[in-house]
Amino acid sequence: MNKKRWPVLLLVLALLWSFALPAHAADTEATPSEDTGDVSAEVLSQMAAATALEYSAADSLTWAIWDTGEIIASGGASALEGTQASPSDELYGIGSVSKIFTTAAVLQLCEEGRVALDAPVTRYLPDFQMADPRYRGITVRMLLNHSSGLMGSLSLENELLFDDTDSSALDLFLERLKDQRLMADPGAYSVYCNDGFTLAELVVEAVSGQTFMEYVRSHLLVPAALEHVYAPGEALDLPLAAIYSAGDPRPLPQDCLNAVGAGGLYATAEDLASFGGALTKAGLLKQSSLNAMAAPEYSRGIWPEDTLDALAFGLGWDNVEWFPFCQSDITALTKGGDTLYYHAALVVIPQYHMAAAVLSSGGASTYNQLAATQMLLAALDEQGVYVDETLPAPEATVPSPMPAEVAQNAGYYGSTSVQYQVSISPEGTLTLSYLTYPSLPGQTFVYCADGSFRDATGTAQLRFIKESNGETYLYQKALSVVPGLGALPVSNYAAVKMPENQLSDSVQAIWDTVYATSILPVSERYSSQSYLALGSSELQEVPQMVPGYIGGSRIVDETSARYSLQVPGNAGRDGQDWTLTQQGGGTWVQVNEELYMPEDQAPDLFAGGGWSYTTVGEDGYARWYHVGDCAGKSMTVQVPEEAGFWVYDATGAVTASSVLWDDTTVTLPEGGLVVFAGDPGSRFHLRLA
Repeated sequence: MNKKRWPVLLLVLALLWSFALPAHAADTEATPSEDTGDVSAEVLSQMAAATALEYSAADSLTWAIWDTGEIIASGGASALEGTQASPSDELYGIGSVSKIFTTAAVLQLCEEGRVALDAPVTRYLPDFQMADPRYRGITVRMLLNHSSGLMGSLSLENELLFDDTDSSALDLFLERLKDQRLMADPGAYSVYCNDGFTLAELVVEAVSGQTFMEYVRSHLLVPAALEHVYAPGEALDLPLAAIYSAGDPRPLPQDCLNAVGAGGLYATAEDLASFGGALTKAGLLKQSSLNAMAAPEYSRGIWPEDTLDALAFGLGWDNVEWFPFCQSDITALTKGGDTLYYHAALVVIPQYHMAAAVLSSGGASTYNQLAATQMLLAALDEQGVYVDETLPAPEATVPSPMPAEVAQNAGYYGSTSVQYQVSISPEGTLTLSYLTYPSLPGQTFVYCADGSFRDATGTAQLRFIKESNGETYLYQKALSVVPGLGALPVSNYAAVKMPENQLSDSVQAIWDTVYATSILPVSERYSSQSYLALGSSELQEVPQMVPGYIGGSRIVDETSARYSLQVPGNAGRDGQDWTLTQQGGGTWVQVNEELYMPEDQAPDLFAGGGWSYTTVGEDGYARWYHVGDCAGKSMTVQVPEEAGFWVYDATGAVTASSVLWDDTTVTLPEGGLVVFAGDPGSRFHLRLA
């Protein structure tokens, strides 16, 4: 294969990061939507849904609006010929919107005096231990406001599966945490963290004496009269919306995210909107708890002064100051959710007892949030409630000579997913180069009198801000405008300055080799969605490394690299520690708990005739093979229980899979790979003809 294979976990997480929109030039003199005259709120909502479907390239989408006790409008849209999505008769995965259910469950227990928000998690989970002694300072509140300092998504590893509710990885979560460290001091800042909500799920179980779903059903779903909210493994009374791999018309098996408290629930749009509505007034929760959920939790730690952004964390909520409602002193609470195949948004306006939910198969939760926003704006307008939708204008400034000391901010900057090189000329021109995507042209910004660097339009700006922790952050401010869906202001720390990390030539050479080597996952369960993500998400180009780093992780020595970037919000989420080991004559890579082998260590398939076999060893590692001289042959596989195989062509695309399509016979592609995975001892019988 001629394309670089990046660690699958990183690819999966990159797909889960939803706060990204295509850049649109902001016209601050225009309103974000056209004059629609006397068009009804329901028609405007359907228009917003159709626009979100188109922009996000979703396969199907449903929506619902709840107002003062009832669903007042709902609908669906589909890009699939001959189908129509239903807001009441079809279930969608709601991804991280599940975190709002988890938050509500914890707060109910707080109201009963059984949990205290500012008590240490160890009070309720005595088996919770980490190698990093700072874990003792993690409180229940920190789980819900993303400030625990946990690495991020350990509980999602091997829990994104196809039609498989195996929870063994989650069952071992506390045991796996014992070897882990924190990436920040507890409470230092809020950065998106799935593991915090998995711990919160375990707190609910430990304190209540019920399974998480038993508690959610008896204390949230039944009291709110919600009949169509489920977890993987439960009997579903409605069909799940079909999901697809890009460009393939065949539906995929059931999307199962078994870390339920962090992101595993399914729901209809109407039930999700109704749940949001139930959180607009005292009932499920006391008003004091609802107020606590909506408080600006992000402000407890490091955060930019300007909070007009996609993220402004409350308890559970992604944003408690959502635009444009905040411009009219109206509180709007938002939560987005993304699995690899489902995307969800919930927007709640407590003051007017209103909520909107938008769910889709394919697409992105950010577009769904914008669509839900338009729906609520239309509903409020129909009731005569004015919301100021004026786009925020950039602060006035002019180009100016740059003080010489500003040039000291030049250097490398990084987040978990993107690394940059910043160059600054003495004349005040800043060039931002994308090392992660070297084919992208560098962007230029000019120094201005207010201390910012502005782009050619004057609407996008960068600043260097030295925070109280001593770190220098690359702050960005801009506006993404999507015609028909309004605007999403951006105001956040995009990256942090990466300190120089000088290595010996020999150590740097080791990591340069690792960086250039194609690697394959060996510790993934046979049903893991990572195998399909590996085939559909290969990079077309090899990113450039920051000297002394691999991605956002600082190289320590010839065998280890540790995540060291401290960035609040979304840019610093899901840090990775890397460890290199020698196995079978090659260098294997461990990223957090996931293990990868070099592709060149995979042997060729046995080309002889008749039946042969391959067996998963006691270590449980997947068995990878090059197609080699078997290209063009027909391979028949007898697949054991709790096992499966995947076939990739020379471009990395999945051409056959027993997991996805129940394949048992396949013609092997030239230059391809085959992987067999399953429980330890699983034996696959093969015949090549």
